[in-house]
Amino acid sequence: MYKPAASDFPPYFGRYIARVEAETVKEAVSKYADNLNDFYTGLPEEKSDYRYAPGKWTLKELLQHIIDAERIFSYRILRISRGDKTPLASFDENSYVENAKAHNRSFASIKEEFLAVRKSTDLLLGSLTEEQFAQKGISSELPVTANAIGFIIFGHLLHHREVLEQRYL
Repeated sequence: MYKPAASDFPPYFGRYIARVEAETVKEAVSKYADNLNDFYTGLPEEKSDYRYAPGKWTLKELLQHIIDAERIFSYRILRISRGDKTPLASFDENSYVENAKAHNRSFASIKEEFLAVRKSTDLLLGSLTEEQFAQKGISSELPVTANAIGFIIFGHLLHHREVLEQRYL
């Protein structure tokens, strides 16, 4: 399945998809997974509670957000790729971060969870057929393909890596 067309995803997600320099989701997994895993698990412990401005997320909270978002995106891919036409709700990332209580956890445990979620996502993506990637569903009241969500996952990871490099490290 090739890079999604504009009609395959809500316009908001175009900014993530544009970041992914790959023609297929499986190529994105091959190209980015190990590098992104190394980057995120290599984040410095001494900066885990750092926030670059008042009201911004700490490094722990940001990594927890990435985990939560990827879980939700993976769930959407699973449902849509299996032909489930039930509309999927959006989520409030700020509420998720607040209620995750990442400040109560060690940075090492958050990194371990990150790797487990990433591995699970990559295995799911690797298992899908062209037909499954082409399935279309409704998420946040708008049409989206499983394929587009695969690109969104990697675009989201790349987006936050850039934020981290520019504002946290």
